Amino acid sequence: MPIITEIPASWFFSDWQTLLKTLVVGLIGYVFLVILLRVSGKRTLSKLNAFDLVVTIAFGSVMATSFLSSTISVAQVVLTYGILIYMQYLLTYLSVRTKKFQRLIKSSPTLLYYRGHYLEKALRGERMAKAELRSAVRQHGISRMDDVAAIVLEADGSLSIISELHETQNEALLGLDNADHILDNENLKNSPITVKEDT
Repeated sequence: MPIITEIPASWFFSDWQTLLKTLVVGLIGYVFLVILLRVSGKRTLSKLNAFDLVVTIAFGSVMATSFLSSTISVAQVVLTYGILIYMQYLLTYLSVRTKKFQRLIKSSPTLLYYRGHYLEKALRGERMAKAELRSAVRQHGISRMDDVAAIVLEADGSLSIISELHETQNEALLGLDNADHILDNENLKNSPITVKEDT
């Protein structure tokens, strides 16, 4: 195994021009990003859907590249930010106005737990374990599953814990992948709460 006897000076310092370029490109890119985000609105940095998360991650990747790459220019950084923001705006614009396009690019939330019942088919389909649901319940400060009315896997991957449901009106559950079938099932809706443990 080779032994390094001398550490190259370039590991610590290359040249002043490279440092100056990192400073200039990084600072200007950061300023332009703040301006573009301010102009484009709060929706740009929301994490309501998968493509929102992709855009947020891409912003960080471009920012890191602008600081570390010796070949990228300020114009490239600003153009990349602009493309990301425009594409995110275009996707959200079309998804709000076209239901078919919305269904194409956005996943629907899924009901995983309802009135004491783990919905086994939904759990398998979303690759979620019952222990993960109980962990989310604990993080919301709830100690008993009996106190949970419903658990929903949102489109962004987060879990929503609903502690109370109305007997007939539950608008918050509209639009879920499997909610219509569950809510129409009077036997399940009115059945006593029985929590099945992992087998």
